[in-house]
Amino acid sequence: MVRSESPNDSSPQLAKKYGITKPISLAGPAEADLHRNMELDKFLIDSGLYESKEEAERRKEVLDRIDQIVKVWVKQLTRKKGYTDQMVEDANAVIFTFGSYRLGVHGPGADIDTLCVGPSYVNRDEDFFVVLHNILAGMEEVTELQPVPDAHVPVMKFKFLGISIDLLYASVSLLVVPEDLDISHGSVLYNVDEQTVRSLNGCRVADQILKLVPNVEHFRMTLRCLKFWAKMRGVYSNVTGFLGGVNWALLVARVCQLYPNAIPSMLVARFFRVYTQWRWPNPVMLCSIEENELGFPVWHPRKNPRDRLHHMPIITPAYPCMNSSYNVSGSTLRVMVEQFHHGHRICEDIELNKAQWSTLFEPYLFFEAYKNYLQVDVIAANTDDMLAWKGWVESRFRQLTLKIERDTDGMLQCHPCPNEYVDMSKPCSHCAFFMGLQRKEGVRGQEGQQFDIRGTVDEFRQEINMYMFWKPGMDIFVSHVRRKQLPAFVFPDGYKRSRLSRHTSLQAEKTCEDVVECRSAFKERHPKRKNDPTMMDAEPSNPNKRVSIRLGCLTTGDVDINSDVRSCGKQLGSEEEGIKQNHVQNGETVVDYSVSRAGQTFVSNNLPEVRDEVLLTDGVEKPSPMKELLASYELPNAVTEEAYQIGLNGDKVGVAFM
Repeated sequence: MVRSESPNDSSPQLAKKYGITKPISLAGPAEADLHRNMELDKFLIDSGLYESKEEAERRKEVLDRIDQIVKVWVKQLTRKKGYTDQMVEDANAVIFTFGSYRLGVHGPGADIDTLCVGPSYVNRDEDFFVVLHNILAGMEEVTELQPVPDAHVPVMKFKFLGISIDLLYASVSLLVVPEDLDISHGSVLYNVDEQTVRSLNGCRVADQILKLVPNVEHFRMTLRCLKFWAKMRGVYSNVTGFLGGVNWALLVARVCQLYPNAIPSMLVARFFRVYTQWRWPNPVMLCSIEENELGFPVWHPRKNPRDRLHHMPIITPAYPCMNSSYNVSGSTLRVMVEQFHHGHRICEDIELNKAQWSTLFEPYLFFEAYKNYLQVDVIAANTDDMLAWKGWVESRFRQLTLKIERDTDGMLQCHPCPNEYVDMSKPCSHCAFFMGLQRKEGVRGQEGQQFDIRGTVDEFRQEINMYMFWKPGMDIFVSHVRRKQLPAFVFPDGYKRSRLSRHTSLQAEKTCEDVVECRSAFKERHPKRKNDPTMMDAEPSNPNKRVSIRLGCLTTGDVDINSDVRSCGKQLGSEEEGIKQNHVQNGETVVDYSVSRAGQTFVSNNLPEVRDEVLLTDGVEKPSPMKELLASYELPNAVTEEAYQIGLNGDKVGVAFM
């Protein structure tokens, strides 16, 4: 039996206090709010955010099938380990769900986050990732099986009858796991390691969220709406440094607590109102942080210095309380706050009947927002290798953002795109990730100021190449492209490439051809990677060898943001005071910034244009047959119309200004 039930009482309970502070407002909906709510509901349905009854039934069948598989697996292991016949008969494992499925906000085609809870003698490393993995690998219903044992939360990813499953495992300190096990009780955490705690807490957090909101159905519709908005605006991705499903759920739940009688159309508008005014890094919390005799570390910035470095703390409500958004960086926080302001302005227009709900969900035009981009091409010899290699590169992509912030003292701002793009014309498996770059706005710079990130990119590539499951054919290339040089495959309808834009991914294209033709030579040229995890953050062993990449200059105001990222600066009156009071009652210091508000930088249009330059080229190793390029290519100068020859042998490197 799969345990995925959740509270479904949708009636408000005003006698009960929700959250750690008083509500900002107890007001309910007016007639206009009810009308807007109907329009919002219709928009979500028309947008295809709800799965069909047939798909819902198929999900239940798949979960029941997985539940049967793990029960048989545990009984087989119990017999194999020499336990008595009675123990074999009583042996059991239980499947729980968490994430969007548990919260009731999953959509068509969404994966199902599942947790298998087994007895103490069934371990994760051997029994789960080897024995159960082999069982699943031999089943026709299972495809794309990918174990990730070294993840922060170890997981086995696969598709079962076409439905994506993320399966975790937790071994609890019980010889027999009862079918009605209550994992919300703290006793399940006795004598377990931190990986097991993290695995269990996915379900425990989801249950707590549903218990801590005033109206579950209002919460669900609001969360479904905000998740869709975040995906359309490019800020839905935990791995990239934005926010994932649980983060958005916690943010929405807090707004539900602050406006307990509001309906979804009101809650969406209040969401943007609250978080445009929120003074990060003050934490978002649904309940008080409790400490326990079990002694697991909890989020506590006064005790733990590392917790003070978090940019956007969103604290989980189940013990041990942790910051669920530790991946957020200064750059990604800036992008999200800009999008909160954009959403707030649109919601104001909707309330004034100046805009429709569809306006709020217009996609963010990432490739029209910046003049300069980093392109990370990822290639592999085949689809299976690509699946693993791409996942590794994507998991480290956030580190490139952090390293650029670190090495430029925050003066070079990054906007990683959470989407991947595929060039189907390449002869091998390929995908590409992109990052927008701009000089920090509102700060005066010196004429001709340079940002040298050659070592930064080299360090990033060094870490990527430490992948313990590396195979011949796996490679990455980091290159600079300007907006007009973006490859056609990033646009839905494509466009005619200019002559120069073909060089954007020439290096990766050449390598794709060589993967097919020179695989044996490639293997000889690439020694086996070291499997030492301590080497992940090591400095490049040879700083004189640089990747042959060239990034042109960045100019103040490079980002073509129009009105999307301007701070509205509108006062919220009593509601703003309520938000500020919420910070104070959290017991945290209210952080104020002298030149920003809620992390939103105000831009002066009177600043002089400064021509800056980011360098990504230095002396490079002689290209191997796998990475050989043309002798040089031309990079035009947008100001002087001159062209500089950029050699690949390290003899001479041209400098180009915008």
